[in-house]
Amino acid sequence: MSDLTKGNSLKLIFFFTIPLLIGNLFQQLYNVSDTVVVGQTLGVKALASVGATGSINFLIIGFAQGLTAGLAIITATRFGARDYRGVRRSFAASIVIAIIMTIVLTVLSLTFVDPILKLMQTPASIYANARIFIRTIFAGIFASMAFNLLSNIIRALGDSRTPLIFLIIGTIVNVFLELLFILVFHMGVAGAGWATVISQVVASLLCVVYIVRSIPLLHISREDFKIDTKELWAHFSTGMPMGFQLSIIAIGTMVMQAALNSLGTDSVAASTAASKVDQLCSLPMSSFGVTMATFAAQNFGAGKYSRILEGVKKTLWLSGTFAISAGALVIFFGRPIVTLIIGDADEHVIQLSQTYFNIVGSTYLLLSVLFIIRNTLQGLGRRVLPTLAGVGELAMRVFAALFMVGAFGYAGAVSAEPLAWLGSCVILVPSWLAAIRQLKNLQRSEDVVAGKTDEKVVDSAPVTSAKQPVPAQN
Repeated sequence: MSDLTKGNSLKLIFFFTIPLLIGNLFQQLYNVSDTVVVGQTLGVKALASVGATGSINFLIIGFAQGLTAGLAIITATRFGARDYRGVRRSFAASIVIAIIMTIVLTVLSLTFVDPILKLMQTPASIYANARIFIRTIFAGIFASMAFNLLSNIIRALGDSRTPLIFLIIGTIVNVFLELLFILVFHMGVAGAGWATVISQVVASLLCVVYIVRSIPLLHISREDFKIDTKELWAHFSTGMPMGFQLSIIAIGTMVMQAALNSLGTDSVAASTAASKVDQLCSLPMSSFGVTMATFAAQNFGAGKYSRILEGVKKTLWLSGTFAISAGALVIFFGRPIVTLIIGDADEHVIQLSQTYFNIVGSTYLLLSVLFIIRNTLQGLGRRVLPTLAGVGELAMRVFAALFMVGAFGYAGAVSAEPLAWLGSCVILVPSWLAAIRQLKNLQRSEDVVAGKTDEKVVDSAPVTSAKQPVPAQN
């Protein structure tokens, strides 16, 4: 476990992010290995069938990721406040909510697979394989929920290295099983799906063993499960908005996927391959954002408000520098990287991929700001505005699908990404400026109480004490 409330903030943020980044890289290898193995062994149509389900996958799995990240924020806040009994009760409440939502998500996703695939205009040539792959993934929602919950709880206590180790092991298992199921057992795209599910089960079991053996703080008893309605609501009302936020973003992605599907198999295959490279390049920015959620939550719980502002400022510079470098990388070297994924047989697909890189890579700086601000606000317990930012992303993607695709074709479809980031930032930046004022006011209050200053608090904006179980909400 690591206490993020003491020591050099930039150093702590950087070294907390490194294992998280490596872990996210290996998480992406789940998808990249699907793409490489499927694309190289089963062909472009099979690759397109996997890619066509990406936004549907994100709709459900993204909700699970957002939900569990939200639940862990309360755990991190209580850990920062040294409320260790509260940490165990938070873990117990998170387990209860995760089990309920796993059942709901599994039933709904398996029930509505076909209507969603048809609504998204999935091409007939890839429909059957797309259906097989996504149903396999949805059957394993329990595994994704379990690993995301356990790894987020462990990270909430300041340990970002252990989930990394288990993720690496899971990724190795995934790649091995993919090769076994596809090349030896000839299971097709279903083999890629089952390999992902089984590997997540393995990673989840490793988390359980580690908690039992090494984290006494998370050894929950029957008493911890005696949770009242207030406790459950505190977790539910924090986790659900973050889950819905990612689902709203996913709906926008699905709208764009439908528009992309209408452009043909080559466009789907190009976006599938290019988006894998894009996801890898954006991971450091995403990882810094996730770190800031834990950093903000722990320091809010500890009442160190100025430290939060310091951490955000330094991380924006660090992440922004990387964003510019990553943008240049994908623009100038994206083409040969895509060739490694799909081969050089289809020049049209490669050209479309380069269009993707030119548009998306040139706007990475905007994405880096989005990740830092959104996650920091979530770490402070701000529930509503980050969700509204997701609505902003949805609106911009719908705009791109309705107007940009018709006017500019594939380039119009790809422009949905930077437009969505812009729509989100328009909502988040004013919210962050308001949060800065409130954090400064809280810090002045703490300084007055501690006798560090005679300055009076002049900002009358409503604030919430760090001693409350849930931080400020809007």
